Amino acid sequence: MPRTPTRGVTVAPPGGGAKPAEANGSYPWDRFDPRWYFHQNYAELRDDDLEILRTVRDYFSAVLDPERPVERGVDVGAGSNLYPALTMVPFCRELTLLERGAANVAWLQEQRKGYSSVWDAYWQVLSEKPAYDRISDPREALLHKGRVEQGDLYQLPERRWDLATMFFVAESISDQVSEFKMAVGRFIGALRPGAPFAAAFMHDSAGYYVDRLRFPAVAVNEVDIAETLAPLVEDLDIRAIRSHKPLRDGYAGMIVALGKAGRTRA
Repeated sequence: MPRTPTRGVTVAPPGGGAKPAEANGSYPWDRFDPRWYFHQNYAELRDDDLEILRTVRDYFSAVLDPERPVERGVDVGAGSNLYPALTMVPFCRELTLLERGAANVAWLQEQRKGYSSVWDAYWQVLSEKPAYDRISDPREALLHKGRVEQGDLYQLPERRWDLATMFFVAESISDQVSEFKMAVGRFIGALRPGAPFAAAFMHDSAGYYVDRLRFPAVAVNEVDIAETLAPLVEDLDIRAIRSHKPLRDGYAGMIVALGKAGRTRA
């Protein structure tokens, strides 16, 4: 939905290639290859993803009650990453996987019907907490609760969802700071007041390649994220995530922001 999940691996294109100074709408999001991206990024559970997974798991377990699930959850820009959606499974009655790119939408539809065994390692980490462990069949739970929807982050409806994630999206769909801020604002604005959320960002990303296609990024750090989110949310908690073995060149780590949507309209 946002125009892609975006934590790709840098691969030098044939003959090099300069970073285009273009906004979100200038990139070929329908050509984003989710299978390539999935295998490059998530085939193994990395130490940084493990830390993010535990952080979000613990936060949702602390502020939500699986005995009283909220009505609607959403993963904005799900792309080829299922673990943000899995963190919400125990806590909502309905879960939307929202994505713009056509190939990503098709991949998500396949995974919803029966996801890859790769995600079992991620679920095992989640199930260390009782809210997740009580679910005997997470695949069936995702099939029952989940729905895949094609849409655009910049056109999200206001105040629709009660729980949300957005991983590696807002900073990775444009090279324009104004569009990054707009993406964050639209994300928070789509949540009901008080709705818990978790958002992840690449720290100081210089852009990335998916196979041979280059996609944009805005270089952000903890201060940028705090300044963008603080006027819009409550109980903001920002955490730096460092990796012992970086995923690729061209970024300085990852950042997770936790909190609840405020009453200020984005």
